[in-house]
Amino acid sequence: MKKLFSTSYSAGSFNVAMLLLRLAVGGLMIHHGYDKLIHFSTYQGQFIDFMGLGQKISLSLCVFAEFFCSAFIILGLFTRLAAIPLIINMCVIIFKVLEADVFGKAESAVLYLAGFIVLLLVGAGKASVDGMVGK
Repeated sequence: MKKLFSTSYSAGSFNVAMLLLRLAVGGLMIHHGYDKLIHFSTYQGQFIDFMGLGQKISLSLCVFAEFFCSAFIILGLFTRLAAIPLIINMCVIIFKVLEADVFGKAESAVLYLAGFIVLLLVGAGKASVDGMVGK
């Protein structure tokens, strides 16, 4: 019971928590990217034209973030660097696509954003490729 109210934690529990966070947000996000990747031509005509880049380039950047960067996060490879495109992608979704309705339509995007910001700030933990290379 005393441990439940303790504010201290071990390095092992921190690393397991970061592994679970990476697997959860990366695993859930990669599904969205895979769907856009295999149905690229379908999404291309209806995708937003972000900053005048064109629909094809905007969709390509979104697929890169959601599929490839999510794969890097799952593996724990270049985690902090891979989190940056995902953070940008989530901000575009929240503020441009879903009109900043953070307690409505954009709620899940805000949760993804929070997870990716934590990964950017803290890193992947020891149970990752980054953690193994850093030894």
